[in-house]
Amino acid sequence: MNGDGVMENKIGKGKSFAKRIYLPRLIGLAIGMLSVLAAIAPLGLPGWVWVLLFFNGLVWPHLAYQLATRASEPYQAERRNLLYDSVMGGFWTATMQFNPLPAVTILSMMTMNNVAAGGQRLFVHGALAQVVGILLAITLFGPQVQLTATALQIYACLPMLTLYPLALGWVCYRLAIKLADHKRRLSALSCTDSLTGLLNHGAWKDLLHLQFFAFRQESFETVIAIIDVDHFKQINDTYGHLVGDSVLRQLSAELKKNLRQGDLAGRFGGDEFCVILPNSPLSQAGEIMERLRGAMGNYRNEQLPELRVSLSIGLASCCSAMTDAADWLNEADKALYAAKNSGRDKVHFTLGDIVNAP
Repeated sequence: MNGDGVMENKIGKGKSFAKRIYLPRLIGLAIGMLSVLAAIAPLGLPGWVWVLLFFNGLVWPHLAYQLATRASEPYQAERRNLLYDSVMGGFWTATMQFNPLPAVTILSMMTMNNVAAGGQRLFVHGALAQVVGILLAITLFGPQVQLTATALQIYACLPMLTLYPLALGWVCYRLAIKLADHKRRLSALSCTDSLTGLLNHGAWKDLLHLQFFAFRQESFETVIAIIDVDHFKQINDTYGHLVGDSVLRQLSAELKKNLRQGDLAGRFGGDEFCVILPNSPLSQAGEIMERLRGAMGNYRNEQLPELRVSLSIGLASCCSAMTDAADWLNEADKALYAAKNSGRDKVHFTLGDIVNAP
């Protein structure tokens, strides 16, 4: 990824971060305003305090979102917004004279938000910002303490104590679902060949070992097939790698079309593909591979009508004499080379029988 791509990705993540914060801030500041309103109503504060309160509770959430999403660095802008929230939380705590219930409610909810958004670092910075807000209010209104909460002030705190954790929990839940989905996608990508969409070498080998041990435990008939595109290097050298890639993608498409549900196909490397066919007798596996061989034999490229594709395929059934999955794979490999040595464009069993050899 180039520098522009990295920057675009960073901006996208920053905007996503601001979007996640928007709903908890919108709900939290609106209902938190009720707690502050009930606490400062009896104090006879100047009019500008009321204007600031309504701005902070009703206007700031929308303004903060716009500032973050339109900034050149949205993530940093949103972290600054969170610190401003903490400053205001400390300011309102001291302005309402440290009234216990609303003060603890507001400070704890601000702290919860900082921890959820930025972990330990934002928790520390947020706590310092709260102290700044407290000192600012003390400077303006003096160090006064009101330790008695009225019934109205208690009731005004209830929405903050119930609705805000619910909103924050919902955001965290949605984020957890998104991260789990992202993890599943990454896991799938790590097991997938990018050109064909089939299992990659490592993922297929892991499944081969699992199928081998399943056979040792349950003794159900299972076959593996190794598929090789005949003279693939010549196709690449004559027509170019783009045409070679299109042949491999076509083979992948035919595998998906002809295999049964539960069969496991992978790209083993280069032009070599492997398939595990669980619960399949050798004769049935041979029929499936013959259909695949025939389908690829009928493949035509409109721009290159002279291009012909054929497959050599080796099949091996798992048996009790094999000590590990490598023995099983080696038997299929022997069958593949037998198909090649007998003229190619064939399906060959380990038992030596040629199936529908042209």
